[in-house]
Amino acid sequence: MGVIGLAGCDPLKKMMKLAEEQELTVVPSPLEVHADTVAYTASVKLPVKMLKSGLVYTVTPYYEYDNGTKKAMMDRSVSFDGDNITDGDVNEPTIEQSFKFPYEEGMNPGKLFFQGTAKEKRSGKELEGPALPVADGLILTSKMVESVGFAAYAPHMYNDKEELMPKNVEFFFAQGSSVLRTSEKRSDRGDDFSAFVAAKNVTRTVTITGTHSPEGSERINADLAQNRAEAIEKYYRSMMDRYDYGEVAEEINFITKDVVENWDDFKAMLRDYDGITAAQKDAILRIVEGPGSFEDQEDELQKLDSYRKVFKDVYPKLRTAKTEVLVVKPKKTAAEISVLAKQVANGQVSADTLTAEEMMYAGTLTASLEEKKDIYMAATKKNGAWNAHNNLGAVYIQMYMQDMSNSQYLDMAATQFELSNRKEQNAYAQGNLAVVYAMQGQGQKAYDLAKEATKRGNPAEVVKGVNGVKGSLEIMMGMYDAAQVSCANAEATPQNMFNKALAFVLDKDYESGVDAASEAIAGDANYAKAYYLSAVANARLQNEARVLSSLRKAFQLDANLKEVAKNDLEFSNYIGTEGFRGLF
Repeated sequence: MGVIGLAGCDPLKKMMKLAEEQELTVVPSPLEVHADTVAYTASVKLPVKMLKSGLVYTVTPYYEYDNGTKKAMMDRSVSFDGDNITDGDVNEPTIEQSFKFPYEEGMNPGKLFFQGTAKEKRSGKELEGPALPVADGLILTSKMVESVGFAAYAPHMYNDKEELMPKNVEFFFAQGSSVLRTSEKRSDRGDDFSAFVAAKNVTRTVTITGTHSPEGSERINADLAQNRAEAIEKYYRSMMDRYDYGEVAEEINFITKDVVENWDDFKAMLRDYDGITAAQKDAILRIVEGPGSFEDQEDELQKLDSYRKVFKDVYPKLRTAKTEVLVVKPKKTAAEISVLAKQVANGQVSADTLTAEEMMYAGTLTASLEEKKDIYMAATKKNGAWNAHNNLGAVYIQMYMQDMSNSQYLDMAATQFELSNRKEQNAYAQGNLAVVYAMQGQGQKAYDLAKEATKRGNPAEVVKGVNGVKGSLEIMMGMYDAAQVSCANAEATPQNMFNKALAFVLDKDYESGVDAASEAIAGDANYAKAYYLSAVANARLQNEARVLSSLRKAFQLDANLKEVAKNDLEFSNYIGTEGFRGLF
């Protein structure tokens, strides 16, 4: 009777009865979301003697959410074939296998179930066992990443600092004399110089360099060059008195210099002089560039057949005092540029009223995004320069950040950055375009551009700004090591420091995560989310006191975080404690 009873036993029911003793484990548990994917490793261990030849046992995982109304099926199942297991009567058959499924909004809370099914190969008959819960819900810490906004403005190319312009004049003297002759004062050069002084240009320095020619009668007077320079200074000061400079004259720095025993000016004049042959010039140069003292060289020159002509035509031009006056370049004030730029933008005055550089500078003089937009738009129409298109696009990014319901701003920004790059490939437009793509959800496209924009050699402000965007994208892509580096090299804003902390936590470096969260809080004492992340890191470190103090501060700053914490499996070990309950 026992043999008959055993033979009549349904092998599928027997298998499912033994399956009640199977061991099902999942790592990690609870499940975690990384890069919009839930990935885990499942281990299924069956009891000894559960599998027989001709039988198959399959475990199919699925994730159930939205109050059990929705299911996310896995990409594979765990399958045991009794025909392939030779030691199932003495050992526990075990399979470890990786699974993943895409994350969607609303999947938490939920449960991971394993559904076992026994099948008889010959008949095809199947028997399904109960669905067994193996993991509760999802940890969504990676979704805390801060989207970083950034707008890189290209240089306006306008020099808003004081600029100096040189005014040069040269007065000539008679041989051996330092007296400024009336003929020199009344020459065209003298009249022009007198008119210049009369205009009372804002002057910073006057540098006067006296010289002499190299012949003996000139060189024997060692003070001649200096005396000539001082003669011009005296004349300049007399003209300032004449034109009522008053105390302004004392603010001008006069520098007098003499050039003695120097052949440089002589050689320069000789090069352009065509009164002698090339061979004669070479003979002169061999002497002045050869050995011997200045006097010895001049004595040798007197022996040349070309000397008298050079003495007559070239030497007089060396008996001079060269004057360089550095005056302040006249410029419009910032206020004038600002007003005129708005008038140009509104069509009230001609676009030629300001230079392209002044228009670009005007864009920096207003805090109003609307005014910036109008000014940069006018600048694009004026000359269509790459920096004008870039800066107009940067304004559109900032407008979107103020009103994220208007996605047209991003489309308009992208158009301007593409135009900017067509005019001239530049890191500013590349970085800004990466920001636009990131805001539009085009992660990979944004990341590729961000990498280009952060290459060595690009402007530091672009690299720092885009590194913040790149770091946030790397967290979204599950590249936590890279994100730590990017955020560390980004602008030290509270948001970038928060993302750095998050990258550490997700990379299981919890102590560094706590430290970086503190950096974010140091930058913004009211950063509730940073306190919350600090609580998460301390929960993983099993530091209950810090968990509670961080959550308490987070809740004080943002009461909405209480509901988040109640369902956050990061705090599953603390939910039942008196301290945790006391926070609500």
